Amino acid sequence: MPDTRTLHVVSICGSLRQGSLNAAVQRALPELAPADLRVTTLSGIGDMPLYNADLQAQGFPKPVTEMAEAIRRADGVIFCSPEYNYSVPGALKNAIDWLSRVPDQPFANKPVLIQSASQGVFGGARMQYHLRQILVFVDALVFNKPEVTVGQAQNKVDEALKLADPATRDFIGQQLAAFAKFIRRVAA
Repeated sequence: MPDTRTLHVVSICGSLRQGSLNAAVQRALPELAPADLRVTTLSGIGDMPLYNADLQAQGFPKPVTEMAEAIRRADGVIFCSPEYNYSVPGALKNAIDWLSRVPDQPFANKPVLIQSASQGVFGGARMQYHLRQILVFVDALVFNKPEVTVGQAQNKVDEALKLADPATRDFIGQQLAAFAKFIRRVAA
């Protein structure tokens, strides 16, 4: 019998900036997702202290345990992140460093989708490749194709920072539909 339940996915933005282009992509996800995929935004990476084993020895900070639990409950995770210096933003890397140390690893065997947006023509592609390498360590199941890299993203949002470019919206919708199929295939 086919799995027809509504899938619940959480999204994490790698940018802390209020006017983030990646946050604009992230905000569009719920309306671009297919009917059988519900996307909820997770916040909190900016609330996590810098990873320090001495802090961990005192107990995991609340933002870490809350995010870990939300990821465990979800059917999948979507990262929307910019590229900083050809790589992953420090706040996102710090969050993954914390989450990689919690018991009952939340990313293990979890379907993960990566998206990026930038003002450059490459759209954050180098960040995506580095994030894939990091996610190998936590045993995440990274969705491969189609990849979404939104180049020159400043031209694809309106004044209210809403993702407005029809072609980009359509392509992201196609990626989300394929991700839902990937989640069901992994769960089968």
